[in-house]
Amino acid sequence: MLILLDLAGIAFLVSLVLTPYVRDAAVKLNLVDRPDAQRKIHAEPIPRVGGVAIAIAYVVAFGFILIAPYRGLSFNIHSVVPRALGLLPAAGLVFAIGLIDDLLGLKPWQKLTGQVVAALLAFWAGVRIDFLQWPLHLWISLPVTVIWLVGCANAFNLIDGLDGLAAGVGLFATLTSLVAALTHDNLPLALVTAPLAGCLLGFLRYNFNPASIFLGDSGSLLIGFLLGCYGAMWSYKSATLIGLTAPMMAMAIPLLDVALSIVRRFLRNQPIFGADRGHIHHRLLERGLTPRRAALFLYGICGLAAGLSLLQDLVHDRAGGVVVVLFCVVAWIGVQHLGYTEFGIAGKLFIKGTLRSFVDMQMRLQEFERQLLACTTPDEHCAVIVAACRLFGFSGVRIRYGGQIVDQVPTDNDSWQLRIDLPDYQYVNVYARHHITHNPGFLAGFAHVVNRVLTAKSKAAAAQVSPIPVDVPAEVSTAASNYN
Repeated sequence: MLILLDLAGIAFLVSLVLTPYVRDAAVKLNLVDRPDAQRKIHAEPIPRVGGVAIAIAYVVAFGFILIAPYRGLSFNIHSVVPRALGLLPAAGLVFAIGLIDDLLGLKPWQKLTGQVVAALLAFWAGVRIDFLQWPLHLWISLPVTVIWLVGCANAFNLIDGLDGLAAGVGLFATLTSLVAALTHDNLPLALVTAPLAGCLLGFLRYNFNPASIFLGDSGSLLIGFLLGCYGAMWSYKSATLIGLTAPMMAMAIPLLDVALSIVRRFLRNQPIFGADRGHIHHRLLERGLTPRRAALFLYGICGLAAGLSLLQDLVHDRAGGVVVVLFCVVAWIGVQHLGYTEFGIAGKLFIKGTLRSFVDMQMRLQEFERQLLACTTPDEHCAVIVAACRLFGFSGVRIRYGGQIVDQVPTDNDSWQLRIDLPDYQYVNVYARHHITHNPGFLAGFAHVVNRVLTAKSKAAAAQVSPIPVDVPAEVSTAASNYN
């Protein structure tokens, strides 16, 4: 226990003392994050390379215990620490990627590629999520571990939009992992989590609202990646899948936020890696919370998630499923109160059957288009359109196409019409009763199919018609020449 206190204490002191120097140096070098009155709501430029202080404090803490004359320990520190530090090359690569992005800027694919390489290095060093009960568990473990580590790194990067949020959430998750390590006598996990807890606590002195320095990508990516590694070490050789849920609960806020972001942007047909103001902390700010209160509220949620995580870790063999269900119910209620319009609309599509109607509509239109394309004569085209109008509930149709005229106009005046213009003054008019409401998307799709198919066939028919050559007698041609 003494060595853990030393690790946390040294990391805390180094982070507390070093962060102001990093902040002042960043200001002199103009490495600041400028407000844009949209997503960046701080009032003045803030240094954005706080990850440098955290990384240095983390390494210094380990350097100290390697040279400190510890005696009376029940284990060989020089055999345990190297195993615990096997993830440092991978973590160093993630930190370098984030720092380069802070200084120069990187494209999303470049950052993602570097993160995947770092995840592979961590896997090679023994940080992995194993499924020993499954055949070919190694080939399942590799992609799952890479996705987990990259996802955790980017999850913390996404929530780093509020003073003290990413560092505070990271502190809760780190302490949860540390308690789990002590509970299971997992010394390597305890050794790597203790200094990060100290680093984050010291850094929060300057990062909490009002912040004088930000983590930057170098800090948020590093924290997320390290916590992803801790989660893998926590669940290593878990006998069942339910044993993997405890680390996920410990990082509930960032992982839930990244999942919501992906689903939201997918539903709205927006770039998955784009930026918006739809994150959890943005929603809390829109509901009237100040940045400080929003951060404290999310700290409270993290504390609740940490408690459920440790409870699930202790009882997962007996009642772990109950804890997971309880956690999911609480998370669902919380998401509902955030007021995401996208999920409300999507829910109505599923519950009220609108989605099934949409799929049915698209299938009918595709079948209608296939039948039109199969026609070879104007008579066949007109017959297919007339049959489709009856099937789709139209009350009448008038067609002028390819020399054919179809006139099935309703005799009453209680109808509206949709006109579809075609080349050479041709057209298709469809009629429907006023009390019958057609989906606007269906009407647009029907008109598009008719216009596209018949226009293409009209142009193709016109291209096949060529002038008939006329033979001019030789004597007429000669006389014309003499006349000229």
